Amino acid sequence: MQVPHQAVVLVADGRKMLFLRNEGDAEFPNLQVEAKEIHENPKDSDQKRDQSGQSSSTQSGPGAPAVAQNGSMHARGGGAQFAPARGTMGETDFHQLEEDKFAAETAEMLKKRALNNDFESLIIVAPPRTLGELRKHYHQAVSERLTGEIGKDLTGHTVVQIEEALLKAD
Repeated sequence: MQVPHQAVVLVADGRKMLFLRNEGDAEFPNLQVEAKEIHENPKDSDQKRDQSGQSSSTQSGPGAPAVAQNGSMHARGGGAQFAPARGTMGETDFHQLEEDKFAAETAEMLKKRALNNDFESLIIVAPPRTLGELRKHYHQAVSERLTGEIGKDLTGHTVVQIEEALLKAD
């Protein structure tokens, strides 16, 4: 992928973001760090306060009163007995929620920069899940300037490695 001169390259994941600008040309990028941010996001188990919710069926066990078709109450006797059904409500992944929130905040930052005409060309490099979350929040001004996306996690790579990955991308 060619990286136009003065293009902004955003390298992000759910907790880190790195803004780079190409001071080189399209064939020989020279990415310079403009801004970086690391968002604290403890692991999910450190963010949970209690266990997931539980739900039980309204059906009762043997001996509990039952309502007959005519509306009168009678004791359960023979026939089918219902064991209480227990299930859990879906567990909330607070770590993932925080990553999604960070992606939305990053998209908001891109919007502000695009509306301020801070860049003409934008390339985003992020893991597929983060990229999908970013896409949900793209403003039209960002979409119009978007020249490329790469679904990879390069946040732990050096700037030189990021330049190489961009050049190898289709």
